[in-house]
Amino acid sequence: MSLKKMSFTSKVDNFEEVEESAMSILDLPDLVLECILERLPPAALCSMAGVCSSLRSRCISDHFWEKHMKNKWGRIIGPAAYREWQWHIALKTRKDSSHSKHGKSKGLMRILSIVKPSWWIQSKVDGSSNQCSLPDDSVMAWFLALETGRFWFPAQVYNRENGHVGFMLSCYDAELSYDPRTDTFHARYPPHGRRAMAKENNVPWERLRVPPFDTSPHDLHISDCLNELHPGDNIEIQWRRNKEFPYGWWYGVVGHLESCDGNENYCRCHNSDTVVLEFNHYTPGSRWRRTTVHRKEHQEEGNEADGFYGGIRKLCNEEEISTWKHLWPSEILE
Repeated sequence: MSLKKMSFTSKVDNFEEVEESAMSILDLPDLVLECILERLPPAALCSMAGVCSSLRSRCISDHFWEKHMKNKWGRIIGPAAYREWQWHIALKTRKDSSHSKHGKSKGLMRILSIVKPSWWIQSKVDGSSNQCSLPDDSVMAWFLALETGRFWFPAQVYNRENGHVGFMLSCYDAELSYDPRTDTFHARYPPHGRRAMAKENNVPWERLRVPPFDTSPHDLHISDCLNELHPGDNIEIQWRRNKEFPYGWWYGVVGHLESCDGNENYCRCHNSDTVVLEFNHYTPGSRWRRTTVHRKEHQEEGNEADGFYGGIRKLCNEEEISTWKHLWPSEILE
């Protein structure tokens, strides 16, 4: 069943068939049309949304865009980012409501106009806001806001500030904005005490993740894995320079007590109330190489000289462990 060539009048919604036998894509059975739209990439789906009101109502459906959102953004968009988006659209709705009182309108074409030209085909459409409106709370609107970099969202960045030596093998909270020209991100790190906000450009996808817990970076994580820790386990531990700073998550492994020779047949370190944590990317003898925490009474421990160690999470996911090892520094740190 082939589609014949069509000629369009000044308005996309009004078209005439070149031949009486010509057939519109809208004449296809609903299931067939839905299967076609499901297979379109985001750029083509945007283009189809600009053809006519009937296709527009189909193409902006959350049903199609949820798949694209999950495929591209699911790995770095978490509950905190979703809340930020909800606050964003609530504020935008309030502003748009105020603007509408002064005769200002909004529509799909204005939203699509922020997308790269190659993403969609310019069409002459009716100026009616009823026909062109894209719900602010739609998944498509969120996808386009992320794709164009106009929406800053919270996530975490490994080895912040271009792998600065002071943050090697750590992961810190940041606000991120996508740069479609380079397929990387801009990052803004919150101020630390008297230190001003730090910024970083060209952050690649592989250095981003969803925060493991939906809490403030200033909150102490309550460790629930201490009784399970054995030498060789991979862990992340919260650490901050002083109590004005937010926590970052730092990678380490559980080590052996000094009284243990490491022989697994005789090791009883897991029965001790003291847990040894090792950060083996630091040279032996470095004050950052090794610390201990109390298995049963651990809270925040530390001082102004060495910083403060917070909550601990045991890593069981091989992908997480692999990510940390991939970020391992090329040289041992002092």
